[in-house]
Amino acid sequence: MTPQRNDWDWPEAAEVITHTELTQVCRISGAELDELVEYGALAPIQGPAGERAFSRGCVASLRTATRLKQDYDLDLFTVALLLEYLGRIEELEREARFLRAHVPSHAGL
Repeated sequence: MTPQRNDWDWPEAAEVITHTELTQVCRISGAELDELVEYGALAPIQGPAGERAFSRGCVASLRTATRLKQDYDLDLFTVALLLEYLGRIEELEREARFLRAHVPSHAGL
């Protein structure tokens, strides 16, 4: 039996999380998770013992999207769009941090 994960129990993003663990952590059903994969919102990878798994990097955005799904009674297609946009926002934020770190301090930005 897999131990129940707490909100504060966050392993490294480079690790994988199994299909079952992801449904538990993100409070989403297996069927809903499968549907998000079909929409292309999540890309599964080969996990331990051949089980379908996912990068732990998707946990934060999936939790946010599922929380919005519940709060606003959204359908899964909309959740898939949210995941795409959240991923793009994270990418742009990383890029902005990188650029800020490489701009000389005397540039006045």
